Amino acid sequence: MNQVIDLLKNHRSIRKFKDEQLDQDTIRELVTAAQAASTSSYVQAYSILGVTDPRKKAALREISTQPYVEHNGHLFVFLMDYNRHVELSKEKGTPIDHDKTEQLIVGTVDATLAAQNLAVAAESMGLGMCYIGSLRNDMARVIEILELPKGVVPLFGMVVGIPDQEGSQKERLPFEAVYHENTYTPVAEVKDAIDSYDARISAYYKERSGGKRDDSWSDQVIGMLGKKQRLDVDQVLKGQGFLGQ
Repeated sequence: MNQVIDLLKNHRSIRKFKDEQLDQDTIRELVTAAQAASTSSYVQAYSILGVTDPRKKAALREISTQPYVEHNGHLFVFLMDYNRHVELSKEKGTPIDHDKTEQLIVGTVDATLAAQNLAVAAESMGLGMCYIGSLRNDMARVIEILELPKGVVPLFGMVVGIPDQEGSQKERLPFEAVYHENTYTPVAEVKDAIDSYDARISAYYKERSGGKRDDSWSDQVIGMLGKKQRLDVDQVLKGQGFLGQ
């Protein structure tokens, strides 16, 4: 193994940070690392918005419900962004078509690749980080708070800072359940591996919660996916100029 792989395998989410803001040099270094990620056809269909205004951070915390959205070293919000492309196309007199599902996928993937680069860069600097998907609890309100124009969609946030906790690491699914070669492996063929994994996750939760929680991975995700969530996202995307409006 090497240091990069060791760093990746040691990842853990940090949700408590020391009261020290990232300096501008660090922010620039992190964003530059994010920009070095691969981008589909060189489109670069994303932007990164840093939030430092205490009022805006407090409002975003209210949406997320997570205190670390407000209390961190820096809050980054990753945006799918075709606004710059639309504005440039107007200037050049060449209309573009960005409202289809393919462009939605491209922008989401571009932003996510950039975000993971930033995450790894932050951890390599001894900083901690945590993704904030809960900003999608009210995407329309996030758009309002951040004053985002049409063609821009807030996908998720990321808090970064000096860790004030060690954090814990959750075991991932077994290799056999995730890696398929040449054809898709039926779940039934890896069910024993998943059952063993479920047992370990149940034990992890039980130990971490002092016996108050002992659900397995399967129970947790099936319960979550069985509920209707964030039904407003489709309408917000259409309002921002995607999915055929």
